[in-house]
Amino acid sequence: MNWSDEDMKFMTRALAAAEKGRGRVSPNPLVGCVLVKDGEIIAEGWHDHLGGLHAEQMAIHDAELNGHTSNGATAYVTLEPCNHFGRTPPCTEALMWAGVKEVIVAHYDPNPTVRGKGIQVLQEAGIEVRQGLLESEAALQMQPFLHWCRHRRPMVTVKIAVDSNGSVDDRSQEAQRFTSEICLDHVHALRKECDAVLVGVETVVRDNPQLTVRRVETERQPLRIIIDPNQRTPEDATLLNDDYETLVMGEKFTTLTALLNQLGDQEIQRLMVEGGPTTVTSFLDQKLVDEFYLILSNTTHQQPVASNIDAVRLSSAGLSHTSTEAWGEETVHIWTRS
Repeated sequence: MNWSDEDMKFMTRALAAAEKGRGRVSPNPLVGCVLVKDGEIIAEGWHDHLGGLHAEQMAIHDAELNGHTSNGATAYVTLEPCNHFGRTPPCTEALMWAGVKEVIVAHYDPNPTVRGKGIQVLQEAGIEVRQGLLESEAALQMQPFLHWCRHRRPMVTVKIAVDSNGSVDDRSQEAQRFTSEICLDHVHALRKECDAVLVGVETVVRDNPQLTVRRVETERQPLRIIIDPNQRTPEDATLLNDDYETLVMGEKFTTLTALLNQLGDQEIQRLMVEGGPTTVTSFLDQKLVDEFYLILSNTTHQQPVASNIDAVRLSSAGLSHTSTEAWGEETVHIWTRS
């Protein structure tokens, strides 16, 4: 389908609006909407928080507040409008009520409760619908949601930091972070985007981590998960004694797929694995990692603990190097599954 420069501009604006809900709406997806009339944007909306207005509803409300009528407008929406009652009424009804004449959709909704029904309802109501504008960009933005819809288990993100020789820890001293403050800010921003954070019991015993989002603003904390089949988690561990939820998994999982399926049933859409080499290797061995953040520090450990992570190891797990970023003093290599 041929798209005009104006179409591209308006959908780009809708994608930018959707970003305003990042880290606030899971298990719902990021969605943005702009209303256009006579070639001008009259309103925009986004899904801002769980239980709040959906993007289309917010845009219609925004138009009314600014003295505009949505009647005869074109709606640019990053995801197919829903046609079912959930935490809010159907967006299809809102669009029809507002008198929108055309809806341009970036990505269809693979959720079983929608799957084309939103588009079908709009078309049956006489509203012109076109789909596929900036679809790949929308898919990347909503990746955890789309992954969960298709596989019913969370997308797995692994983060691990190593020194100049590939070591994850220095046994010559007490456990401590060896990356920069700016790098830590990035880690917390990444953690904010995840529904759950997982570590093995060795990490709890050695580091006594909090695994909370602290260095960026957030309205929710991820579920913390400890893999502990032999009940070794200390009773005074921070994870067991603060105000946030921690799940201790005592099962001896023969395959981590069972764990991911269990988390998927709880609508966990993105899981961040922050454990040590044993835990990380388990996920890599079973080819369950979808993206890998390898953080390289210039620090050199005196009594190193090998990560056993390198390009060959990541490639054998089905991952490809896609980008390199600077996080403060550290270099971060990002690997993803195609």
